[in-house]
Amino acid sequence: MKSELKNVSSTQKEIHIQIDAEAVKAAYGRVSQRYAKRANVPGFRKGFAPIDVIRLRYKDEIKSDVLQEVIPSHVTDAIREHDLHPLTEPHLHLEDQDSVTVNGTVPLKLHVHFEVMPDVPVPNYKGVEITRRVKPVEPGEVDDMIYQRLQREAAFVPSEGRAAETGDTVIADFEGTVDGEPDAPPITAESVEIEIDGEGVEPAFSENLKGVKEDEEREFVVTYPEALPSPELAGKTVRYKAKVTSVGRQEVPELNDEWAKSLDEGYGSLDELKERLRTDLEKMAEADADARLRNNAIAKVIESNAFDVPNVLIENQARNLLNNFAQDLQQRGVDLNNVTDDFVQMAYSNMRQQAERDVRGAILLDKIAEAEGVAVSEEEIAEELTKLAEYYRTTADQIRETLEKQGGIDNIRNNLKTRKSIEAVVANAKVIDGPWVDESAKPAEEDAADGRSKKTAAKKTPVKKPVKAKKQE
Repeated sequence: MKSELKNVSSTQKEIHIQIDAEAVKAAYGRVSQRYAKRANVPGFRKGFAPIDVIRLRYKDEIKSDVLQEVIPSHVTDAIREHDLHPLTEPHLHLEDQDSVTVNGTVPLKLHVHFEVMPDVPVPNYKGVEITRRVKPVEPGEVDDMIYQRLQREAAFVPSEGRAAETGDTVIADFEGTVDGEPDAPPITAESVEIEIDGEGVEPAFSENLKGVKEDEEREFVVTYPEALPSPELAGKTVRYKAKVTSVGRQEVPELNDEWAKSLDEGYGSLDELKERLRTDLEKMAEADADARLRNNAIAKVIESNAFDVPNVLIENQARNLLNNFAQDLQQRGVDLNNVTDDFVQMAYSNMRQQAERDVRGAILLDKIAEAEGVAVSEEEIAEELTKLAEYYRTTADQIRETLEKQGGIDNIRNNLKTRKSIEAVVANAKVIDGPWVDESAKPAEEDAADGRSKKTAAKKTPVKKPVKAKKQE
C-alpha cells in the first residue's frame, strides 16, 4: 500500500491511498470462493458452478464485497501511518469509480477526507486586561421587589353592585362555540379571573366585560390571532357566553411595619426588610459582576489566540444550541409549527457564530488546563454531588448512582475542570475596577443570535388570559 498525506488546512486532511493489486486480487479470490460455496446456479449442483460463472452472475455483489473487505483496513492503516485522529468517519472517494475493477489486474486508488483537531499551542492568557463592573442597586429596585411581594399577597375583595371598570377583576364562567365547527363540543371554563385592561389580557375580553355586574350574562365574539400558542384556538373565532359570578378588586396589604413582621422572616420593621432586600441585591450584583468578568476573560483569550476550528465541532454545537432554543420556545408556549423556515435558518446561522465561540473557548481552556496542571479530585466531585443533592433534596449517593448510569460523572469532572481553568485565567489577568456599563443592551437581532430573542417569525402573541379553554367531555 502507498499513501500520501495532503494538508488541506490545519483541521482538514486528505490521504491518497493506493492499494496494491495483489491485495485486491487476494480479496477477489476469497470473496469469489464464498459466493461459489453457497450459490445456486441453474444447471449446476450447489457449490460446483465454475468460478468464472459465479463471477459473472454475481459481478456487482462480489465487487461490493471486495471493496468492503479491502478498503476499511487500508484506510485505517493509512490514518495510523500518518498518526492522525479523525473527529468523524472519513469521507471516501474512489478514483475512476465508474470503471473501477476489483479482479486484481490494477491497483485500487482512492482518497479519504476528514477533520482533525488543530495543533493549538499554549494560548497567551497571562496578563489579559479585563474590567470588572458592578451594577449599582437603584433606589427603585427595592421598592419594585416590595411591590411584587405585595401583589403576590393581594386578596380579592368583591365590589357588590358596582359595574366593572379598568383595574377591576371579573370572575366568570365561560362557554364558547367555534365558528365553522358545529359538531365540536363546547369550550368551557369556570371561575376565570380577568383583569379589565390588565397586562396580558386579550383586548376583546376587556372590551366586552367592562361595565358588567355580578350575576350578569353577556355574549360576545373573540377572534384569536393566527400566532396564538394554543393550536386549539389559533386563528379561530369563538362565540362566548359569559356568566359573571363576581366583580371586585385585588387589594394588597398595607405597606407598614406590621406587614413586614407578618412575613414571619425575622424582620422587625419595614426598614429592616428594605435593608435586607438591598443587601441581597448587592450580593447578586457582585456575583453577576464576577460572572461577567469570567466571560469577558475567556472572550479576551479567544480574541487573542486565532486558530482553525473543525467544522464538525461547530455544527454539532450549533445543533445543540438550536435544540435548546426550540425547547425554550416551547416552554414559552410557542407552537413550533408556526415558526417560519426563514426564522429557523436565521437562528441557526446566528447560533453557528455562538457555537464557534463556544468550541474555541473549550479548546483553549483545555490547553490552559494542561499548562496550569489543572486536576479535579474525587473530593471536589463529592462536594459537587453534595450540592446537587441539597438542591434536589435527595442524597449524594442517589445523585452519584443516577449520574453513573447516565455517564454524568464525567460531565461533572469536565465542568469542574473548565471552572478551574477559567479561574486560572482570571487569577493571571490584570483586573481593573470600572464604572457600570450595561453590556446587555444590544439590538433585537443580536438577541436572536444567542437564542434569547423573545420575538419569533411566528409573531408569538402573549396568551393574555383569553379563557383557559377546556373542551367539555
